[in-house]
Amino acid sequence: MKAPLITMNDGHQIPAVGLGTFQIRGGVGVDQVLTAIQDGYRLLDTSTNYDSEGVVGEAIRRSGLPRSEFFVTTKLPGKYHAYEDALMMIQESLFRMGLDYFDLYLIHWPLPKRGLYVEAWQALVRAQKLGLIRSIGVSNFEPEHLDKIIEETGVTPAVNQIEIHPYWVQERMLKANKERGILTEAWSPLGRGNDALKETVIAELAEKHGKTPAQIILRWHAERGILPIPKSRNLIHQRENLAIFDFELTQEEVGRINLLEKADGRIDDQDPNEYEEFE
Repeated sequence: MKAPLITMNDGHQIPAVGLGTFQIRGGVGVDQVLTAIQDGYRLLDTSTNYDSEGVVGEAIRRSGLPRSEFFVTTKLPGKYHAYEDALMMIQESLFRMGLDYFDLYLIHWPLPKRGLYVEAWQALVRAQKLGLIRSIGVSNFEPEHLDKIIEETGVTPAVNQIEIHPYWVQERMLKANKERGILTEAWSPLGRGNDALKETVIAELAEKHGKTPAQIILRWHAERGILPIPKSRNLIHQRENLAIFDFELTQEEVGRINLLEKADGRIDDQDPNEYEEFE
């Protein structure tokens, strides 16, 4: 089973669901990513700060599939936002993964208090011109951050990967991304350990559609035009998370899930205007 493709604003295509690799590490992690590849995952999402770049690169090599089969995403850590540092880190990540290019490279967090995210974006634009990256994007950027980098460079991100799940619906950011022609990706789309999977409305829809609660939530993302990046080490869950394209939710059903949103629904209260990455 493979996910359908979505065309981004730069003309490149990306699978409509990906595998998150946060905290997937070591030899066991390589096996977990390999099973996902064997089940049809082609979008593999990692980050320097996840410490899983090497695992993903090794799984790609062991898969026996050509590099062109994969869509590989990784992300720039905050401590390398300065222009030259960013260019060097992009190359370092390529060396770590044993790849010649990334399909998508993101600035992980804007860190506006440091004020270097424009420099970082300029470095990504340069790396794209050098052929190190095919598509460039951002993660956790607010509208003012998006507008600043677009104004400074004339280059619009292909993707903005943000926190979205039933407790943090993000209508505001989804609208902002759409207005700028930017594809929205969701990190922690199932809520990372919160109780969204246990909500009554989710259980009712799962029973109605003959799907799991996780499949209902992932389909909710897809119906909203969002590309979810669920993480799972479990083979069965990996397969289920990919099998979300053979049914649909009505707009009324999507609306019922939207009502689960909470004012304090963020995971770890990670406000992009305040959050200092992993410090």
